[in-house]
Amino acid sequence: MNVSLQMKEDQETDKAFGWVLEMYAYAVASALHGVQHILRKDFMIQPPFDKKLDNTFIIHFTYGCDYTLKGVLTYGKIGEWRFDKRSYQDRPPPRNLTLPPPGVPESVVTLVKRVNEATANLPRWDDGL
Repeated sequence: MNVSLQMKEDQETDKAFGWVLEMYAYAVASALHGVQHILRKDFMIQPPFDKKLDNTFIIHFTYGCDYTLKGVLTYGKIGEWRFDKRSYQDRPPPRNLTLPPPGVPESVVTLVKRVNEATANLPRWDDGL
């Protein structure tokens, strides 16, 4: 049974869950199949709100990271320096994104460095731009 497809094909369910349907479908499928999970508080950070990496395993980037050039968060307002995945809905981010200004949390700096590392190592990243 493909839980994702069943949920997507049900208009009411699709409307209720929208763009996060796949995440909920995973949870439903896991429950149906008795998948056990180990929950870890140190598993993930979400910049810009989690500031330090500590010993986390992944960076979940869902929120925009907007700052002044002095490193002050301007959440809810486009900053002088910005990294927001929504800026790249029509095209992939370019190689070598500008690093954040001094004072921006380690989590945001690391996120941008990892994106830069990935784009530098993906062949043909710039094709078709």
